[in-house]
Amino acid sequence: MHLLYRPTQFDVVVTDNLFGDLLTDEAAALAGSMGLMPSASLGSARNRHGGYRGLYEPIHGTAPDIAGRGIANPIAAIQSLALLLRYSLRLDREAVAVERGVDDAIELGLRTPDIARSGEKTASTSEVGDAIAAAVRRELRAGMSS
Repeated sequence: MHLLYRPTQFDVVVTDNLFGDLLTDEAAALAGSMGLMPSASLGSARNRHGGYRGLYEPIHGTAPDIAGRGIANPIAAIQSLALLLRYSLRLDREAVAVERGVDDAIELGLRTPDIARSGEKTASTSEVGDAIAAAVRRELRAGMSS
């Protein structure tokens, strides 16, 4: 209940898998859609990069009911990649580029049906993904030249 009523009082919530699944589904309402929510399950062991071993995935699962229709929101999967880059591979610059790419696509007004306002034009899964990929490429190129 406190997570939903006062979410800013939490930085990290540690829980077992089942309870964590319930909390993340509930907390997705704060962000607007489960299609926006990445997750990282991190172990204490370190990999050869010095990062954490982990499992990275969107919280929403596979959504077989919308598979192949081009309406799935790719942002949670892409944001999960940013978490992997940061926490397992220790590639912070690349993680930031992915996060900024997502921000750019949203600022451009690209929204899949789950986050579009009523009557607002929607974008397909691939349109959103392509826009994010292009923004990431621009961000990385800009970082290389500075």
